[in-house]
Amino acid sequence: MDNFNAIEEAGATPYIAFRSNITGKAGGAFRRAFHYFSLNREAFLERYHQRSNAESTFSSIKRKFGDHVRSKTDVAMANEALCKTLCHSICVLIQESFELGINPTFCAEKPVAQKLAIIG
Repeated sequence: MDNFNAIEEAGATPYIAFRSNITGKAGGAFRRAFHYFSLNREAFLERYHQRSNAESTFSSIKRKFGDHVRSKTDVAMANEALCKTLCHSICVLIQESFELGINPTFCAEKPVAQKLAIIG
């Protein structure tokens, strides 16, 4: 219940799944979240699904590329995390192209000599 209060104090809305035996008798943020869950289940589950997708993605990145960064500075750590995210996205695209039988075609570029002739 402290988690619900902390989330609301930070200005966010808690989307935490409730077990089937919860009654919502507790007060505060927990009760508000439970009643929102009970009365707006479809909207709640749609938002909760977005949260679970993000958590699954983070978990996948950590499994594939490790759960730590080696950089020392804040900027370098952020760049390393972004690179891990980019690599994960590329891996997913490659995997899905094989699973779905998609053969990517790329536009053939003109040779460099032709490009220079056009510019000159």
